[in-house]
Amino acid sequence: MEDSQVVSWYKDQHIFVTGATGFMGKILIEKLLRSCPDVGGIYILVRQKKGQKPSKRLPEYLQNEIFDKVRALPDSINRFQKLHCICGDITETNCALSDRDLTTISEKITIVFHMAACVRFDQPLKDIVMMNVGGTRNILDVATKLKQLKVFLHVSTSYCHLDLPELEEKIYPAKHDPWKMLDAVQWMDEEMLNSLTPVLLKGYPNTYAYAKCLTEQLVSDYSEKVPIVIARPSIVVAAYKEPIPGWVDNLNGPTGILIGAGKGVIRTMHCNTQLVADIVPVDMVINSMLLAAWEQGVRQLKAGAEVYNITANRDQPVSWGEALEIGRKYVFQYPYSTCLWYPGGSPKSNYMVHVVAAFFFHLLPAYFIDVMMSLTGNKPFMVRTQKRIQHGLNLLQYYTTRTWIFHNDRIKKIYDSLSEKDKEIFYTNRELLKFDEFMLNYILGARKYCVKEEYDTVPYARKVLKRLYYLDMLKNILLFALVLWIAHVLATTFLVKSNFTS
Repeated sequence: MEDSQVVSWYKDQHIFVTGATGFMGKILIEKLLRSCPDVGGIYILVRQKKGQKPSKRLPEYLQNEIFDKVRALPDSINRFQKLHCICGDITETNCALSDRDLTTISEKITIVFHMAACVRFDQPLKDIVMMNVGGTRNILDVATKLKQLKVFLHVSTSYCHLDLPELEEKIYPAKHDPWKMLDAVQWMDEEMLNSLTPVLLKGYPNTYAYAKCLTEQLVSDYSEKVPIVIARPSIVVAAYKEPIPGWVDNLNGPTGILIGAGKGVIRTMHCNTQLVADIVPVDMVINSMLLAAWEQGVRQLKAGAEVYNITANRDQPVSWGEALEIGRKYVFQYPYSTCLWYPGGSPKSNYMVHVVAAFFFHLLPAYFIDVMMSLTGNKPFMVRTQKRIQHGLNLLQYYTTRTWIFHNDRIKKIYDSLSEKDKEIFYTNRELLKFDEFMLNYILGARKYCVKEEYDTVPYARKVLKRLYYLDMLKNILLFALVLWIAHVLATTFLVKSNFTS
């Protein structure tokens, strides 16, 4: 059997991972344990939680269903024993590592995957700068002490320079000096920072994108001391193939839209359906990162940071309209057992049309439900929920109504140079994705892992959907009758006034 050059290179490597408990982090750890069995060791940085030592949290972490394939292997015990928890916090100096742990990793670690970050778009500027920029500075300071380090891979985002219509695979200067911003957010009071935030963010829709831009600049400043690789994924969604087709464990981005629409909570959103949906399955992102780290490790380039855009395959573009329509098809085939209303509505390219639709199909029903809840002695919740949903949609809709060109030739070049064995193990977005099949697994995965509804609930859910359909038809008839009655009243009033005037 043909050997894998990439797997062979990872043999005996000692890997340090931040953000291992996150969505992408879990997939990275699983992939390393399953596909790189001879890795020397994997060290994950974990914060102490409620007095519980990180080592005690490891068994719970490994109980996740994504590790089922590793558990099924005959040497699974040996593989799991290569995973070590280290207590620490990236927001602290030296990541709050003990002297013993710092000594251990400084002697052993050859690769760092820095994935820890706050991914919320609406965080206060101080919090997200201290976490994403300050945390990255702290882990980079630790990296300068790693004697065997070959690769430091930092996970950024392809949406880090939103003022540029076209993003090449290179470092761009940040809008502001990250070092000065770190200093500023520490001495400025909250009121001053809040007043300055709109000015600082000019050209950026949220604090997340702004902080990621600053972080890239800071990372590149270390490139003379540390072998830097910057990975810029676009919108990361459910797994395509591995470890479980459709696996996803959060409601971020498109996942939240699919579930919200499927439950009848989201019935309109502002979206240009003609634009390309730059979404990449999480397993393809992780494979691309592993290939980028391998490429840097083999070439051992030290001058400047190496940048890789991990974005959608431009040879196989899928529009937002196509993605949402396929998603709708499978949501109706595999509905949810608990729905607020019949799944309906549609994306709106025109903003004012969306606003009007949101008023009639989001806000008014929410007030109606809350009034009914109050009258029956229950606590109202729907208006508050809808406002949170609308806030989330407003943050996301910036990305669904604009387009950018992302160059991603570097990962393509690496992939094309691989052996057939490595292409099979480390498949990337260069492989043509069967989008319809992917969306089916995405819907089923979100249903199972996010909403916690097993497949055997589908028959009951379809009955619920049928009842909601008839209820929605009744609502439409009553609404149409109401509109006709209002029109009749207005017309009658107008005629009476006209006759009176004449």
